[in-house]
Amino acid sequence: MNGPDINLTLAPELRLFTAPSRRAERVPTTIDGTSSLGHVVESAGVPLTEVGRLLVDGREAPASYVPQGGEDVEVEAVERPQPVPGAPLRFLLDVHLGTLARRMRLLGIDTAYENEDIGDPALATRSAAERRVLLSRDRGLLRRREIWAGAYVYSDAPDEQLRDILGRFAPHLMPWTRCTACNGTLHAADKDSVGELLEGGTQRSYDVFAQCGDCERVYWRGAHHARLELIVSDALAEFGGGVTA
Repeated sequence: MNGPDINLTLAPELRLFTAPSRRAERVPTTIDGTSSLGHVVESAGVPLTEVGRLLVDGREAPASYVPQGGEDVEVEAVERPQPVPGAPLRFLLDVHLGTLARRMRLLGIDTAYENEDIGDPALATRSAAERRVLLSRDRGLLRRREIWAGAYVYSDAPDEQLRDILGRFAPHLMPWTRCTACNGTLHAADKDSVGELLEGGTQRSYDVFAQCGDCERVYWRGAHHARLELIVSDALAEFGGGVTA
């Protein structure tokens, strides 16, 4: 038997999560009288990681509130920049976000990344254990209760993905300080100390090097540096928060 209805209004940026038939500004939504407001919103397709304030008849309510028939419920989008209390701002990205992970590391953001599909339970467990914000385009993964914090990545284009995350979380940027391969910390290295790791042409052509303290990978300003410099300069120009090396 169908229960009573509430009038559910989603913020415009949240309507992409719902079926096309439910993307009107105000949608009658059937409730059962026992499910929480958070469950109702998730049942509409919206991950709670993307939800800001919940308003019931104009008054703020928690996700645990059980809505009643005839109420008007407004679901606001998450606040930007989004505060992440209680831990240093660190991230964990799933297997599909490798390019974004490398760009975040390029900007000095602490970014763990799984380059193999270890499964949703393991990702959620790592997010909780290391207190990392889990970034994914998988709505089901973001609905897992054990994650510490999470965020949906709205675009599939790396440039827009990076802008989205920088605008949402406003992380402090410290370009050229992290290894893009493993997330370790880079330190200056002289040519003699890393010479055996370099090809002859690189040894002859470059004098300034950095090395990862974890995986020992060596970096220099090679052929791709101009492209990387553009990523860094664009991020600093729009979002600030760091200095170039």
